[in-house]
Amino acid sequence: MTGQASESTRQSDPTARLKALVADTNVNDDTFLATDYLNHFNEIVMLLEMIPDMPDILEDAREWQPKTYDQHFNDSGLSDSHITIEAYENAPKEFREPFDKTIERMNKVVASSLKRIEAAMDSPQPEELIAATAAASRQLQRLIDIAAAIIHGDTPNLQQVEIDDLLTC
Repeated sequence: MTGQASESTRQSDPTARLKALVADTNVNDDTFLATDYLNHFNEIVMLLEMIPDMPDILEDAREWQPKTYDQHFNDSGLSDSHITIEAYENAPKEFREPFDKTIERMNKVVASSLKRIEAAMDSPQPEELIAATAAASRQLQRLIDIAAAIIHGDTPNLQQVEIDDLLTC
């Protein structure tokens, strides 16, 4: 009887149904978000950090493009991508909104950082390139940490100075 009751509950409660679907996946069962999406941003951080030692990597960094959550998981080839996407589409507003805003900020940081790095490449002072790539890496890593915290159910409070710094990118 208990099994029938819980199956009935899952069918009538979409949240319970999703929780059951994500139980054996990498999707957080409270936020319905997955950290695998952040691998897309870890890739660009790695590329940016390599530029001072290997300037040709800038070409690879330029080729990096933002991907939506759906695009990332559709391209990933993971067997549970459809569940991950469905969970994201039904993520609670208190997690989804700050997560999406954080991702939007990351995409802006990448774009503005690439412009600064390209300008620094032309500088006769190599420390400018090192500083530009280090600043980009720090900003992106901070945003990745924020996104990861949201995925795990925390909604970090940024100080106004941090918000201003991240938004001026």
